[in-house]
Amino acid sequence: MSFEQHLFISDVHLGAFSANTNKQIEEDLIALIKHCKRERIEINILGDLFDYWMEYPEKGFVPDLGRKVLDAFEDYNRTVTPALFITGNHDNWTFGHFKDRGFDLESNFRLKEIAEKRVLLMHGDGVAAAKIDFPRAAFHKLLRNDTFVRTYQKMLSPELGLATMKAFSSFTRRKDNHNPEPLNRQAKKIFSKHNLDYIISGHDHVPRMETFSRGCYINLGTFFNHRTMALYNNTGLSLVTWEAASKNFIPFE
Repeated sequence: MSFEQHLFISDVHLGAFSANTNKQIEEDLIALIKHCKRERIEINILGDLFDYWMEYPEKGFVPDLGRKVLDAFEDYNRTVTPALFITGNHDNWTFGHFKDRGFDLESNFRLKEIAEKRVLLMHGDGVAAAKIDFPRAAFHKLLRNDTFVRTYQKMLSPELGLATMKAFSSFTRRKDNHNPEPLNRQAKKIFSKHNLDYIISGHDHVPRMETFSRGCYINLGTFFNHRTMALYNNTGLSLVTWEAASKNFIPFE
């Protein structure tokens, strides 16, 4: 299926905030999903849709987070096209629920061609592919390790396990220094080794477009704070802000 418009979004971090803030984030995101359904815009999620997510398959446990958002995505996935969901370092512990919701699920990275442009999509915390030469940090590898996850789930109940994840997520988010330079350097290195037109990621929460001699790197920033995302249409690829009240994309400045 061919689309004239493609949307890229990351770092929603549903569940990280107060009830009122979470409610507003959910409402704005649902308005965006419905807009994309109505206008037939392809959606790509580049990680951290949730601030903490871990399913316990042996106990049939699925977090009670963002159900209205997932319902809206499921409707989009079934009626328009499966949204690509590249899981991030906060929501990669999925054991079937997102696939059941109709997502095109990816735990690593995805290379897409859009209007003859080669686009590398990833969350931004590294990938499991030697040819990309962007290894994950040891701690992020541990969090994705099957043995670690099984041990974690045996030691902690779903309720305690999720509460621990939430507390740890809050701690690490406070430590974030929002430094754009590491991902800028990484993008420049990837461009030097691969034939790409764009690299798009999230992860460091700093929305920006950086142009290098071999291509353009776009960081999506955060939906929870900036409401920023990238939009590809007949004018090219640009960084925009979603204005839910008017249902418009506004150029990001």
